[in-house]
Amino acid sequence: MSQEIEIEFKNLLTEEEFLKLTRHFMIKDTEFESQVNHYFDTPDFQLKNLQSALRIRRKKNSFTLTLKTPLEEGLLETNQGLSAQEADDLLKQGDFPDGEVKESLQNAGISTTSLLHFGSLTTKRAEMEFRGGSLVFDESSYFNKVDYELEYEVKDFKLGEKIFFDLLKAHEIPHRETENKIKRFYREKVRHQ
Repeated sequence: MSQEIEIEFKNLLTEEEFLKLTRHFMIKDTEFESQVNHYFDTPDFQLKNLQSALRIRRKKNSFTLTLKTPLEEGLLETNQGLSAQEADDLLKQGDFPDGEVKESLQNAGISTTSLLHFGSLTTKRAEMEFRGGSLVFDESSYFNKVDYELEYEVKDFKLGEKIFFDLLKAHEIPHRETENKIKRFYREKVRHQ
């Protein structure tokens, strides 16, 4: 289990912009790794209403349970490793494992027995170090939709913001207000109900 502050900037891209950037940074197709996010919330969206998110991320053969909660600048991520069996039990039976994520949810007044698995989003991701941060190229698929996103994860908000917006400007990519993946996922889920 660990906690960390996540500061990231993100921008949705067109497929053309995404390909242009991956070519510019010489990102090969073989550098993309697949990961699956399984999202959870209560039937009345208590986490969403708290601007929080809960997911299991499967990357290769590892599983991480993550609760994201808002901070003034960025998000607090509470991460907890899961065994394949624990992940399966949570996804299929709703059996929530003990640990700091469960404690954090209970402290926020959210009953873990009321959580439901709302669906999954698959991302092909490539990452590289860029000017003191991590530049992330994501192609995400959920329902019948594919979107492309550039993220820049940093430790210093002001410096990271400048580097990110300078990068967009240098490649003539307009800044687009970009919701996080779980918000985009839920919006699309509503459309398909």
